[in-house]
Amino acid sequence: MTQIEAFVDSVYQNVGGNKKEIQELKAEMKSHLLEAVYELKLEGKTEQEAIEIAIDRFGGEKEMRSIVAQLFRAQKTFIKWVLYLAVAFLIISVSTFVIERQKVESNANQISYVATDIRSLLGNKTSVTPQLGEEIERLVKGTDFISSVKIYNVREVKESDYKNYDRGIFEYVEHIDPDYQYHRSVWSPDWLKPRFFPYGNGDDKWLVNMEERYLNMPTMAILFAGVAIYWTLFSIWAIINAYHHKRLNIGWILVFTLFNLLGYLIYYLFGKRTTIN
Repeated sequence: MTQIEAFVDSVYQNVGGNKKEIQELKAEMKSHLLEAVYELKLEGKTEQEAIEIAIDRFGGEKEMRSIVAQLFRAQKTFIKWVLYLAVAFLIISVSTFVIERQKVESNANQISYVATDIRSLLGNKTSVTPQLGEEIERLVKGTDFISSVKIYNVREVKESDYKNYDRGIFEYVEHIDPDYQYHRSVWSPDWLKPRFFPYGNGDDKWLVNMEERYLNMPTMAILFAGVAIYWTLFSIWAIINAYHHKRLNIGWILVFTLFNLLGYLIYYLFGKRTTIN
């Protein structure tokens, strides 16, 4: 059946992909064609007529070549997108976590700088003048997370005044009027469940109390979810690749699932060594 072999070869001509898989598909197509030819010959057709009818039923050379090419392209595209999505989820989740951690650290440093600058402005002054208040307001507005500042003159406060408070002088001043205070609204969307934490800084002359907004970003949840999705998609990608290479077995499935990228590197190196040998 040279004509059938030529037809099958022409269908898979220039088709990229795993050679073993292509050979198996060619053998399967040839088997179906031969079976169709045999049945047609039983119906009284000549061998040539049977071959032509069988090939025509398959759709002809051009149509079959187009279908096969599309199938292999779709397969390659699917595998690529699985890998792309895996990497994208990993990058997005890790980046979100790192950026948020850096933001928290930056805010901690910034509020410390603001408190230090305010204390420098106060210096040895005994009261907060309107001009000084404007400078303090400017410092607070230079951030996007400080919602309020209260300043207390503690020169006259004695240790005996606050010794019974758990947080000492910082708790004591909550029960007296500040010498200066400034409040403002900061961006605090309800869906991020914002919380406001106190921050205190002072010496024996002035005490500066501020309130900073903390957005309850679910960074850990995003990180774990992103890594889990990446892990799953990469494992699927590795399993599909091993299947196309005709090397898939339960052992490699476990290696990919448990060790992920490291497992695939082991698989790759093992395959390379086997090829060399």
